[in-house]
Amino acid sequence: MCRVFAEQDPEGYRQINRSIRIGGHSTSIQLEATFWTLLDEIAESQGLTTPKFISKLYDEAIEIKGEIPNFASMLRTTCALYLRGHRPTADEQAALKRAAA
Repeated sequence: MCRVFAEQDPEGYRQINRSIRIGGHSTSIQLEATFWTLLDEIAESQGLTTPKFISKLYDEAIEIKGEIPNFASMLRTTCALYLRGHRPTADEQAALKRAAA
């Protein structure tokens, strides 16, 4: 049963650091390669670059929650929600594209 998971390519869980500008500050985020691939896909689906998507997600989460205890974990769960079918509405996607232009 676990064989499909046990035999996965180690490249997918290789740690990758990316520098991203959030709130005017440069920061480094370390995630597994698979999560970066998913974040790239999510950002593209919304007409944004990955750094722009991450920055917007951070800003909105701060606005809603006031703080983010572990942003890297939030990015991983964002990917899980995306894989489970959670998507922005058509109106939200249009607003994102307008804001990005």
